[in-house]
Amino acid sequence: MASPRSRQAARLRERRRRSQRRARRLVLLSVLAVLGVVTLLFTAFGSSGSSGPAPIAIETVSLADATAVRPRPQVLASIGNLRIQLPVAAGALTAIGYHGSSDGSLSLQPVGRQANAGLLERLWRRIAGSGRESPRWYQLEGGPAGTNVLDVGAAPGTDVYAPVKGSVIAVSDLVVGGKRVGSRIDLRPSESPSVMVSVMNVRPDPSIAVGTPVLAASSKLGTVVDVASVEEQALAAHAPDGGNNVSVSVYPSPGSLP
Repeated sequence: MASPRSRQAARLRERRRRSQRRARRLVLLSVLAVLGVVTLLFTAFGSSGSSGPAPIAIETVSLADATAVRPRPQVLASIGNLRIQLPVAAGALTAIGYHGSSDGSLSLQPVGRQANAGLLERLWRRIAGSGRESPRWYQLEGGPAGTNVLDVGAAPGTDVYAPVKGSVIAVSDLVVGGKRVGSRIDLRPSESPSVMVSVMNVRPDPSIAVGTPVLAASSKLGTVVDVASVEEQALAAHAPDGGNNVSVSVYPSPGSLP
């Protein structure tokens, strides 16, 4: 019969063996975790330098012809139940960017993923399995932070289509630095008549007038103007042609204000 002392020694040896097994498992898990983080870091840094156009859709046309192609339906942003669609053909798109504004415009919810997000956010997207979302968009610098203004990059002369279904409620001159640069076209969307969607940096099509009904991604509003020739564009850091763009903002409808 084992003595109390020998039983205690056996218990001590068993505890030491368990502690050693736990220590080996912890070391193994730590090594695997370090390897995983290193792999994610290399992957994240390797993919963060690209600043090409957002991979929205494949157009079977040349780049020159793409400026006159009707866009395929593609939601870029939302606000409530309103969806803002791509206003230019995917083949003509150079980049998508957002910036803030203090002019009373409402904050938009971008669709896709931020291409210039911070390292921690990129790592989390890869861990969560959301790293391949599209379209890719950029948070633009040089102004207020936020997502009030959507800049859709395209070369001057590119056809611009309505980003929402609704009707034209105003067409006004767009003045930059004391110089008229195209127009601002205000739309009242059918899905959300309590707001107004403004499309800027556009030379209006002759068919556009107050009261004209428009269909999203189908009704031509006009063409992109060369706004970059009179004002530096934040989108230029991520797109060619000086960052020329169609700018889209959403405001409370004047008729809905208290």
